[in-house]
Amino acid sequence: MSLPDFITWFLDPAHHDHPVDRVELVQTHISYVLLAGDYVYKFKKPVNFGFLDFTTLDKRRHFCQQELLLNRRLCPDIYLDVFSVSRQGAGFSCGFGGAGEAVEYGVRMKMMPQERMMGRVIARGELNESHLNDIVATLVPFYDKAAGGGEIAGFGTARAVGVNVLENFDQTRGFIGKGALQQSQFAAISSYARAFLQNEALFFARCAERVKDCHGDLYSANICLADKVYIFDCIEFNERFRYCDVASDVAFLAMDLDFHGLQALSGYFIDRFVAASNDPGLPAVLPFYKCYRAYVRGKIGLFTAHAPEVDELTRNKALAQAEKYFLLAEEYAG
Repeated sequence: MSLPDFITWFLDPAHHDHPVDRVELVQTHISYVLLAGDYVYKFKKPVNFGFLDFTTLDKRRHFCQQELLLNRRLCPDIYLDVFSVSRQGAGFSCGFGGAGEAVEYGVRMKMMPQERMMGRVIARGELNESHLNDIVATLVPFYDKAAGGGEIAGFGTARAVGVNVLENFDQTRGFIGKGALQQSQFAAISSYARAFLQNEALFFARCAERVKDCHGDLYSANICLADKVYIFDCIEFNERFRYCDVASDVAFLAMDLDFHGLQALSGYFIDRFVAASNDPGLPAVLPFYKCYRAYVRGKIGLFTAHAPEVDELTRNKALAQAEKYFLLAEEYAG
């Protein structure tokens, strides 16, 4: 499947109204992201995975607005505005005041220093305890201020958590044996998750104080370790993935550090967070939520690899990462 016409248009540096030497396209299973000079332009793919629905222009506009609002909680100076794309002659233009009939909407962000992206810091072997202290210092007040209680607290019950966890198994069953996910892994991980979900009292005990309107996608790909810590790209498309136990949020980053072979730093991060947030009950649910998060990343790798519009390099990379995530989820389930 070819790229949308407007994406192809804006891949040309000459089609931007600010200095751009080159435009880099990054794709996920749900987004097109253009890195262009001092700005990042993010567009939602018109897909429906059940847990998200971007199939209409109105929905994509709505979720762009939600993305702007929610990410300004942690990155108010990075998330700039929602803009429209309209046709202009044989090409397209970006309207920041709503000019022209919109054929698409996107979110515009400031470009963060790419060399300080946490994934790159990890790849260079430079991540250290000081970085994790800064992340903890950013997260603890964020969670303290985040909405909780009432309806949100209900998303931490075993039943509500089970909806998210068990859905993953339904959505990946068709991929078993087609690369990355094996039947034995699927059986071991799903059995572990179902058994742990029987601990209803453990989940309920955390609902009142520890279930918040969180980030939902807290891992190195969404963190920049610049002059300050920027934690961006939270879940905007489905509240049940963002309304969760704080333990589920931080388990994602801890799992991500494990994924990169940084188990010591993963343990340090959790220890620091537990102490700073006064949450001694967190370790009891940590392996479960790590397993859940690893499986989700494996699932996303499968979705990305099988998306018709991605190139072969992206497909192969996604499958290789998915395989590694499923192996890690199996390890947690053991």
